[in-house]
Amino acid sequence: MKKATLALGLALGMMQSGWAQHKIETPAKLVKLNEKYEYIETVQKATFQYFWDFAHPISGMAPERTATPNIVTSGGTGFGIQSIVAAVHRGWISRAEAVKHLQKMANFLGIAERFHGAWSHWLDGRTGKMVPFGEKDNGGDLVETAYLVNGLLVAREYFDANNPAEKNLRDAITKLWESVEWDWYASRGDGHLYWHWSPQYNWDMNMPIRGYNECLITYVLALGSPTHAIKPEVYQNTWKKSDFYENSKEYLGYKLTVGFPYGGSLFFAHYSYLSLDPRLMQDEKTNYWQHNQAQTLINYKHCVKEAPKEFGYSTENWGLTASDDYNFYDAHSPTNDNGTISPTAAISSFPYTPFESYQAMRYMYLKKGATLFGKYGFYDAFNATKNWYSNQYLAIDQGPMVVMIENYRSGLLWKLGENIKELQIGLKKMGINKPEYPTGFYMYQPDPETKDVNLTKHPDSDDFILDFAVKGSEPVEVFITDKNGNKQVLVASTSNLKGMQKVHFKAKYGTYKATILQNNTEISLTIHLK
Repeated sequence: MKKATLALGLALGMMQSGWAQHKIETPAKLVKLNEKYEYIETVQKATFQYFWDFAHPISGMAPERTATPNIVTSGGTGFGIQSIVAAVHRGWISRAEAVKHLQKMANFLGIAERFHGAWSHWLDGRTGKMVPFGEKDNGGDLVETAYLVNGLLVAREYFDANNPAEKNLRDAITKLWESVEWDWYASRGDGHLYWHWSPQYNWDMNMPIRGYNECLITYVLALGSPTHAIKPEVYQNTWKKSDFYENSKEYLGYKLTVGFPYGGSLFFAHYSYLSLDPRLMQDEKTNYWQHNQAQTLINYKHCVKEAPKEFGYSTENWGLTASDDYNFYDAHSPTNDNGTISPTAAISSFPYTPFESYQAMRYMYLKKGATLFGKYGFYDAFNATKNWYSNQYLAIDQGPMVVMIENYRSGLLWKLGENIKELQIGLKKMGINKPEYPTGFYMYQPDPETKDVNLTKHPDSDDFILDFAVKGSEPVEVFITDKNGNKQVLVASTSNLKGMQKVHFKAKYGTYKATILQNNTEISLTIHLK
């Protein structure tokens, strides 16, 4: 049994460092069909259809919401582009179909109204003209532009074939990307980067892009631009100089180094991390994987432990983020909770909390049924205490579900982002580097009360995966032990491992102690296989 388990892990190629550039591979064939695969595939594929079947017929872009099909959104379209890449990877659409669609979109963006290279938040999908998002928000929106450009760069990286169609697409994307004047939005003379500018109202919106929130990707791109880069000190003087950047407090047993109390809305852990792998991001203050996972677990714990009982939250019914609600729209969070659950919150958190996210997804699909799940997946939100259920889909909530499910399943978009040189240049200028994890279980933050974590089978391989890190040249052995002391070796003693690793294994459901043994030192983690 031990030899078979180790052989399985090695055969699946899991002894691979997270530092190396990744080769993109098509999804592996299933070990065997399983229920979890079916649920996740059904939800992810239906959600993708918003960006395919409901795409605007002229522009190809994503409508803001189902009620406004001619108002297309720049940021939501960027999320949708990455969803299209995931769809090709999954085989739901052909590569040629995707390239044709994206070329139509790129052509439209090339003639659309722009403001020193930035697109507005909303555009008329028929003409490309700006549609005001607010009275004075009628010009360039740099954050929404960043989400759009990020999606375009991911597409440029993925569609790398040496044929005229894909080469033309890559050239068109590069032209769009290099014409965004990020530095213009830092040209007021005060050393700050600004969110908005319009010819009519100039800088009247007056919103420096301060952290910590959903906007980190804006700085990565603004610093990584080969043509209009801002200076690194703009990042330091704007993003890090706010009343909600410093934190370093614990909430429900989990520590946050930056950001709002209790972490804020959960989309902070999604929007900037669709193609940025937070496991590979650390600066002098923050490990971004640990931060995002902690924020997600705080959100989960609040719903399970702290929220008013009348809201009906549970280990299956959780997830607070910005979405529609019975008052129209709000940025829901543990400190702004009116009983509204947004499916995108838990589902877009699959990489951080696979077991908890799957429980929420399955509950919403089975227990809420057609009141919450329709043609394009889950409707935007619901509030059981008010008996209110949204009848709409929003692009900015649909896209992260498709993309982050894919990052959980294959890491596809994170691997692509790691290979985009401009993103890596931007991160380096921000002082965000790849951490060197100590030997241990770096991916997990045990429950503060029970001191354990939940592991669930991966839907595509139908087995468990244990992530760990190795530092140093001393041999390591990885094994699990059940309650009766029976030992199952996952990785036999070897000195050939370094950096981020993972091993696939099979075992019965139950509680185990996972152990890494290196140089007579044991690092242990209690795991529940569910």
